[in-house]
Amino acid sequence: MSGVIRSSTLKSAFSYCVQQVRSYDYHNYLCLLELPPEMRRAAFALRAFNVETAKAMDVASDPRIGLMRLLWWQDAIDKIYTNKLIEHPIAQSLSSVVSQHKISKAWLKRSIEARIKDAQREPDEILKTVEELEKYSEDTQSTILYTTLQFGGINSTTADHAASHIGKAAGLALLLRSLPYHASRQRLFAYIPSEVASKHGLLIEEGGQTGINVDSREGLCNAVFEMASVANSHLQKARQLAKTVPSEAIPVLLPAVPTQILLDSLHRVEFDVFDPRLQRGVLGIPPLWFQLKLKWNSWRGTY
Repeated sequence: MSGVIRSSTLKSAFSYCVQQVRSYDYHNYLCLLELPPEMRRAAFALRAFNVETAKAMDVASDPRIGLMRLLWWQDAIDKIYTNKLIEHPIAQSLSSVVSQHKISKAWLKRSIEARIKDAQREPDEILKTVEELEKYSEDTQSTILYTTLQFGGINSTTADHAASHIGKAAGLALLLRSLPYHASRQRLFAYIPSEVASKHGLLIEEGGQTGINVDSREGLCNAVFEMASVANSHLQKARQLAKTVPSEAIPVLLPAVPTQILLDSLHRVEFDVFDPRLQRGVLGIPPLWFQLKLKWNSWRGTY
């Protein structure tokens, strides 16, 4: 069924997107408030799509239900690009965004396909390399920045390169922060690659199966430090491009700021992901301090 979404319905749909981002992705919610007003609605719709697909497996009582939800979104993206009406506020918001601007379908498909592939992994299946995590981070985080830049009509290879690095850094840092949560869900530290785990004495192999042994807190902290260093390297590469990034792209790249804050918080707790201080405030620092750091970078035109 094709059709036009009523303005009142669309207004409600965009409000829903804002609320979802504020509830589940607060640091990016604050980042999006720094965007020019004409870009915010689209940015919130794109970020809400990321929130919805990121939490699909977490809110499902059965992993199969979560996977079905992701497959539903894969189909929904196809329908959005054929102008079919979908009764879901985030899908309605995306439809409106896509109808106004030529946002690449490939980026949205790449994001959802990465989520599906991750959901299809067995609970004890461990990725082999950091490069695999970097690709997953780019597919799920950088793509949101790519599409936001597209919506803003910002055609810059340099900005895209910076977005690539920032997305990879953000994805890696957030995966590290979420390690205790995934362990509690029996993912058995599936986001520590076997090459890193092996280097720090965390890899165990029994009965033909591979797992992560976290009895050594020192080994775990060293593994987290190694992965955090990769994330920090991506941030540094993104900042090296800053002088050639168009000024209008800078607000889109502000998620580099919370990523740096999270990496600094990890450093402060000596890369112990179980330290409760990481869960305090916004990414481990008081909310007001977080907002001041974000505002300062926004005012200076830096990321």
